[in-house]
Amino acid sequence: MDEVLEEKKIIKKAFLEKIKINFNLKDPHTARKVVYWGAVFIVLIYFLWGIPLPTSLTSRAPVSTKIFDRGGKIIYEIYAAERRTPVKLTDLPKYVSQATIAIEDKDFYKHKGFSLTGIIRAIYSTLLRQSLQGGSTLDQQLVKNAYLTQERTVRRKVQEAILTIIVDSIYTKDQILEAYLNQIPYGGTAYGIEAASELYFNKSAKDLTLSEAALLAGLPQQPTRYSPFGARPELARERQRRVLDRMTEDGYLTKEEAQKTKETELVYAKVEAPKAPHFSLWVKDQLVEKYGETMVEQGGLRVYTTLDLDLQNFAQDAVATEVGKLKNLHVGNGAVIVTRPATGEILAMVGSKDYFSEDEDGKVNVIFAKRQPGSSIKPINYALAIKDEKITAATALADVPTCFGVAGQAAYCPVNYDNKFHGLIQARFALGNSYNIPAVRVIALNGLENFIDFARALGITTFIDPKNYGLSLTLGGGEVRPYDMATAFGVFANAGIKQDLVSILKVENYKGKVLEEHQIDELGGDRILSPGVTFIVSHILLDNNARSEAFGTGSFLNVSGHPEVSVKTGTTNDRRDNWTIGYTPQIVVATWVGNNDNSPMSGAVSGISGASPIWNRVIKMALDKSEEGVYNQEDQGHAWPLQPADVVGAKICATSGLRAAGPDDNPGCPLRFEYFLEGTVPKNTEGERADIQIFRDTHMMVLDPKTPPEQTTTENHPVARDPLGTLYCLDCPPPQQSISIRYPL
Repeated sequence: MDEVLEEKKIIKKAFLEKIKINFNLKDPHTARKVVYWGAVFIVLIYFLWGIPLPTSLTSRAPVSTKIFDRGGKIIYEIYAAERRTPVKLTDLPKYVSQATIAIEDKDFYKHKGFSLTGIIRAIYSTLLRQSLQGGSTLDQQLVKNAYLTQERTVRRKVQEAILTIIVDSIYTKDQILEAYLNQIPYGGTAYGIEAASELYFNKSAKDLTLSEAALLAGLPQQPTRYSPFGARPELARERQRRVLDRMTEDGYLTKEEAQKTKETELVYAKVEAPKAPHFSLWVKDQLVEKYGETMVEQGGLRVYTTLDLDLQNFAQDAVATEVGKLKNLHVGNGAVIVTRPATGEILAMVGSKDYFSEDEDGKVNVIFAKRQPGSSIKPINYALAIKDEKITAATALADVPTCFGVAGQAAYCPVNYDNKFHGLIQARFALGNSYNIPAVRVIALNGLENFIDFARALGITTFIDPKNYGLSLTLGGGEVRPYDMATAFGVFANAGIKQDLVSILKVENYKGKVLEEHQIDELGGDRILSPGVTFIVSHILLDNNARSEAFGTGSFLNVSGHPEVSVKTGTTNDRRDNWTIGYTPQIVVATWVGNNDNSPMSGAVSGISGASPIWNRVIKMALDKSEEGVYNQEDQGHAWPLQPADVVGAKICATSGLRAAGPDDNPGCPLRFEYFLEGTVPKNTEGERADIQIFRDTHMMVLDPKTPPEQTTTENHPVARDPLGTLYCLDCPPPQQSISIRYPL
């Protein structure tokens, strides 16, 4: 007790010396001073009430945070029990403290608790950005973590400043640094460098290598974001490299030493992953962003999410099992995301085949990785053209050898995946069978900038500058995230309404006080497309006949018991990415397989293998549960939505896409039924005839104007023109010459 009293006297003396208050009661203006100092006293009482005395550098006891699935099953607990083992500064390698000082507070040994640059930054942030931000010296961070809450208020900032002055007055810099290294949170349950070393590397802090020390030094600023066990483990190495660069700038390391350390492989300790690891850690990231590290790590939050743990476990098993079957095809990884499109709720998220997989960086969440989508991006292209009435589902497109010329660039000559040309083909079958040349013709019609703007509106966040892309964008020539593709395809499922994806339904504190609650609003997002456009695109994608030439009639794209599923596959030309994305109004499932190192898969991987078996299993399970009313009672017995009011049907010629010339008993051509936006049904019934140049020997239409005249003859034939103006002979053999088209049109 005597020691505590003596320490309080020392604190009082040091504090008074700092503020140097001189109050003379004999001054003639005493009354004014009494009022003035009375006001000061009241203000000080407000700011200092409840402030702890720094008689020892200890911190508060935390309460664990729990994360639950939509049914109340716990999927992740951020434990309250701290791992904390004090260690002496003198027992640590010198580079441990050097790395910490370099990245957190390079002037630590020079200032008196505050950094001038940090104060300026805090004032700028407070006044101009309307957010309170600290100066971030080690002294302030220690005070904040040892004594105060993480709330961002002026009162708390004043208390932090006062306590920092006191701490810096009564403790040496080495004592403060030692306390910091023993108190600061490094993520999870690890408080202090010793506990962090044990958690991440299974060793004592005194045995840390420079590479390991640099990684740990980068964690305290944002432990959840930079954790190698977090949602984005790649950020841990990026942060480590930043620490090493700062150590080089401050003279602790040479550039050669830093570079060698960056190249050193890190071996982490084994940890127990939460259930639904990628989803859980991503939710934790969101919580930290909103509530701060300390509240999430110690504040006892109760977080209720959108996840269906049973579906999640099923999806995890499906990914692991099916990817395992593809090992001989050099497929190393897979991912899947399942959503309820009407609300944006995420029902399952599998970021890799195995969270602990070392050969495929299993901790990396592929759902947020940038990958090329292949042909799975094509429905967005066709939807834009239908919306703008540049094509209909019956529009005939010329699938013939075509080269697109862009000024200053080499000619772009796309080919189909089967290396064949299919002649004049209507948009329904061009999209259903995923032919490349018609898709490039459609994006040329749309215009690259219009397509990119439209894709962004649907939720694709990775298409930025049109100058970075070409017409191959419709074949997967730009990178996308599976997360964004689930959002975009949700627009088709929602009859044109975009819903942002949701993962958290409600957050409470451990006493039951509701901190936030997401109000489920079915189809309450922004309208991007009309119901008619999405109905036509979705009908094409569920039409098994429209895709049978490429995929057959019995592929994994057909879901047992659910004939109403719309689906699109995508495989990049270099076989580095393979996708299957499908949906109904109740469920969206986006699936990807490939390799994290971007190495190519076997040529045997295609739209009917690869991702589609995973997709088939997962969407069937999700649809079965949806049909049982698990997610919404109104989903029971669901079927594809009825034809919307802005869509009409008509019989057309199966060859030209034009209206039939006569009655059903004598139409003049083979008939088929098609859906159209109101006002876009073809008005003409008779095709065009024209005098065209024909090769004498092959009877093919001549496409190259430079063909020697002695090889050709002029004949009159029925012809059709596609939207780009390409003339096609309807009763000639398919042409083999290439057509040249200038782009922009």
